[in-house]
Amino acid sequence: MATATRTTSSNTSMAPERSLNQRMDALARANQIRIKRAQLKRDLKSGRLSIHTLLLNPPEYVETAKVFDMLLAVPKYGRVKVNKILAHCRISPSKTIGGLSERQRSELVSLLRR
Repeated sequence: MATATRTTSSNTSMAPERSLNQRMDALARANQIRIKRAQLKRDLKSGRLSIHTLLLNPPEYVETAKVFDMLLAVPKYGRVKVNKILAHCRISPSKTIGGLSERQRSELVSLLRR
């Protein structure tokens, strides 16, 4: 019987090495985005910002945020209601705001305006 040997390549999808400065810059950018998103969620919760405005014209730092998480920040919208809305609009709960198609975006906004 022949035994199979595993071959390992040195190019197995490893991320490139980053310098300390690059890592610290990336961490600082990520922290700034987190701070801005937290403020945005507080604004949604207090009513200073409408979800319609956010969905129709999202700032750059919100593009990678989950639609589910942003909807949860709106008063009177809990997990069950948000899941029903997303299912009605055929939007995955893991979809990001930047990843919404025009159809999904307009359908979601029109449903939320009711």
